[in-house]
Parts: sequence; C-alpha cells; structure tokens
Amino acid sequence: MNYIFIDIKAGIEKVGIVEEDKLVEFYIDYEDEDQLVGNIYRGRVKNVLKGMEAAFVDIGHEKNAYLDLKNAIPQNTKRENIDIRDVVKIGQEIIVQVLKEPTESKGAKVTTKITLPGRFIVLTPYLDKISISRKIEEEEEIKRLTSIGENIKEENIGLIFRTNSQGVNEDLLAKEYSSLVKLFKKIERERHFLPCPKLIYKEMDLAEKVIRDSYNEKIDKIIVNDREKYNRLLELEDIFFPDFKDKLIYDEDFDINYEENILKGLRNALERKVYLKSGGYIVIDETEALTVIDVNTGKFVGNINLEDTVVKTNLEAAEEIARQIRLRNLTGIILIDFIQMKNNKDVKLVMEKLEEYLSRDRNKANIVDITKLGLVELTRRKSRNSLSNHFIKPCPTCKGKGKLYKIIDKQMYI
Repeated sequence: MNYIFIDIKAGIEKVGIVEEDKLVEFYIDYEDEDQLVGNIYRGRVKNVLKGMEAAFVDIGHEKNAYLDLKNAIPQNTKRENIDIRDVVKIGQEIIVQVLKEPTESKGAKVTTKITLPGRFIVLTPYLDKISISRKIEEEEEIKRLTSIGENIKEENIGLIFRTNSQGVNEDLLAKEYSSLVKLFKKIERERHFLPCPKLIYKEMDLAEKVIRDSYNEKIDKIIVNDREKYNRLLELEDIFFPDFKDKLIYDEDFDINYEENILKGLRNALERKVYLKSGGYIVIDETEALTVIDVNTGKFVGNINLEDTVVKTNLEAAEEIARQIRLRNLTGIILIDFIQMKNNKDVKLVMEKLEEYLSRDRNKANIVDITKLGLVELTRRKSRNSLSNHFIKPCPTCKGKGKLYKIIDKQMYI
C-alpha cells in the first residue's frame, strides 16, 4: 500500500511517505522553528566579500543569509570576469528566495532567481523559456505540453512543466500558470515598500508541500490525525486531483508510534549498518558534505558461485541504497563502494538498476561517474537538513569522533 501520513502532536508535525508498505520519506517540523526554504524576503545586503565571491544578506533572522555570485547575477549571465561588488552593494535592498535551510554554523543560502512551484508548473519569471521535466519522455506529450506552454505563457515569464503535468488538460494548466503569475506580480510590488527586512511570501507548510509534490494516482490514501490540518487540506482540493477529498482520511487515533513498518524504517534510517534480506548489509557514514556507503556480502554465501553472489548482493544493495538516500535525505557528494565485479555486463546491470531506483526520488541524485577506484559517485541537491540532524547529536565526550580513549602505562593515547 502507498500512502502519506501526517502526525501532529505537541507542536511537532511529522510527515512521511510509505510506498509498498516501506517508509521512503520522513520529515519533521517544529511549531517553534521557522522553515525557510521557498520563502521570499525583501532583504538588505550587509556585507560583500570579493574573496568569497559572495554577499551576506539580512533577511530578519539570527544569521545573515549567504548569497553567492552564481545566485546573485541575472539569469543567463556568465560568471567570467564579473565582480560580486558590481552585482550587489552594501546597503542595497534586494528580493531573495531561500534555497537551503540554515545550520548551527551557517545562515540560509539564498538566490535572486525567484521560482514559484505549483502542482503542475514551476514559474520561472526571470527566464523566458518553456521547459519540460526530464521524466516526461514521450515525444507526443512533450509536443503537447510545449504547445500548451506557448499558448498560455505571458511575455518574458517562463515556466517548467513538472512530471505531474503529464496528461493534464490545458484549462487546468492555464489556471495554475495564471495564479502563479499573479502571485509573482504581487511579490514584485513589494520590492519598494518598507519595512526591510521583510517576509513577502511564505512557502506552503510541510504537509501541504509534501502533498503538492508527491500526490498522484498511485497514492491510496492520506491519513491525518489533526482536525484543523484536515480541514485546511480540504480547502486545497482544487489544487490537487478531483478525487483528492475521497483519499483524505481523518483518523484521530493514528500515531506513528504504533505503526511498526514506519518505526522499523526510522530505526534503520538512524543506524550505521542496514541489513539486506539476503544477509548482506550496507554501511553508511555521513559527514557534513560527504556520505560514503559500503556494500558487503555479510552472511550471504549464495548457491551458484562467487560472481553470482556478488551481483545479487549489489542489486539488492542498489535498491536499499536508493531508499536510504531518499529517507535519510542524504545530500552533497555520495560515494558508493559496491562489491567489485569483474564482468562489465554485471556492472552495467547494477548501474541501470541503481538509476531506476533513484528515479523514484523527487530530489533525484545524479550519477556522475565511476571513479578509477571503482567507486560510484553521486550528487544530490540539498534544501533541508538530513534526517539524522533531528535525532542525533555529537557525543559530548568524543565530540563526534566515535573513538574511546585507552590508558596504557598511565599515559593517554587515542
């Protein structure tokens, strides 16, 4: 069964997606914490650093937001020979949108290239172009959407057709595009009005955003245990499919603490070692900017030969790795050390399966290459902090090193 759950208690909102009875996505929002990604602010430039090719912008939060040169220059402008000081000035008031949540040590990352996502369309107001999701591959559908885009597009205001737009009629797409354009024009009118800094557009809350981006005909139900949230979602029925109301279920007794498949998924997502059905396992080591995943046969000995055992383990691991990347929200550089395979045909098979499993992720990881050492290199864009950030803190004794001190002859060694 495939479903979305929304569990709200004591000011904590937990939202997840279950596919084939396995937890594949999980998010947490706290009532007393602001979620910034997608928000649009009128901010003031506080500092410009040529050496970093970046500026820091006051958007009204504790830490100034970080604006790099790439996200400061106008769309389709090349970075070569451009000085950040020529793009923004200290004291200048600018409109920015949050790309990445702040961390304990860093402020939010922002851009001046505003985008406004809808259910079927992403408005790209500073890019005069019609684009279509790469997941839409049928030529006839691409032609149909391109034609619709040309019919509905206003001058200089571009758009991207999301995967969900596939098969949707023109009237519905035109309606959403028009509402997004009106929203953008409202934001533009705020450009010259005080105060500054100021929040001028707040992104949907967590539950609404997950439903907007993930709801499709494969979702069997959406379970909500909070009456106020349930009523709020009912008001959004027009944004989603016509049968949305029929799949929305209010269940005040729903609690993820009594859902074993969800709890099992969460436990696995917080462990360093994740076991596979065959007896093999994967080991996941996560750092701030890099994650390394190692595949091992473990207790799995197979019943044909070593080569067959290795391929079966790697194929099983590929599926679990794709799920763990999505569930843990691993981002940045990801290196996978599959068990070495001698046959190029087997390597190709495992890579194809990995790519297939990764394609189910909304925030799809991009396979960059296989390094000379045989490591599979991926990158995945960061917006929210990883799942472990909500549950795990560095040990106060070892400061996250994960080592014990041992005493030898009254001398201390690491």
